[in-house]
Amino acid sequence: MTPAPAQPVSPSQPSLAQPRPSFWSGFGGGLVGGLVGGLLFNGIFGMMFGHGFGGIGGGLSFIIQLLLIGGVVMLAMRFFNRNNTAPAEARSLGFPFGRQGFGTDAQTYSPPAAGTGASGATSADEIGITDADRSAFERILADLQAAFTREDHQALRRLTTPEMVSYLSEELADNATKGLKNDVSKLQFLNGEVSEAWREGMRDYATVAMRWSAIDVMRNRQTGAIEKGDPYNPVETTELWTFTRETGQPWLLSAIQENAN
Repeated sequence: MTPAPAQPVSPSQPSLAQPRPSFWSGFGGGLVGGLVGGLLFNGIFGMMFGHGFGGIGGGLSFIIQLLLIGGVVMLAMRFFNRNNTAPAEARSLGFPFGRQGFGTDAQTYSPPAAGTGASGATSADEIGITDADRSAFERILADLQAAFTREDHQALRRLTTPEMVSYLSEELADNATKGLKNDVSKLQFLNGEVSEAWREGMRDYATVAMRWSAIDVMRNRQTGAIEKGDPYNPVETTELWTFTRETGQPWLLSAIQENAN
């Protein structure tokens, strides 16, 4: 018998040999579809119908294939979760001048529990902060607030490190751009609790929870009118201030952390 000639396939009709598009064919460029489809149907279903694992052989191969399928699914889930998760916002440390007390309650600070050694210094105090040091911290607080109110850059350079001068100058410039001027008055120092003090080479560091109250307002640079703050009721503020000094040199403010808790 003469075999019937093959019927030509019309271009407008899909070929019978052409696979139908599926979910797995478009996922991951065919990687997941190839692995899952091949392993699942050739492996598991093959074993169920008595065809084995296509020559891979044995229960060990079955376990390996299941692990591979699980790994592919986990990678896919991580891929989707990574794309749908928004990046976390970085916590920024700002400056207290011209900002503290506006619409917020006063912050509180609880110093860490620490034992007291024979020298009278707490276990968090490695250098032994003295009363003279605490007086220096209090003096820097008052002088720095006054210098910031006067917008005295030269005084800021005497009281702080170059990095802090740069940050404070930027804060002053930002106020000026907005047409504002910070005015701090009637400052009263309440307490200075040493949180930590340590030494690195020839340089000392001390982080202190500085607590004070003051009338703190923002004024219009042109008219002097108060735009933020209460001119009659002082605001109590607590912040972590870090001071540094070289051997034989005075203390300088090197960092300010807002919202000390």
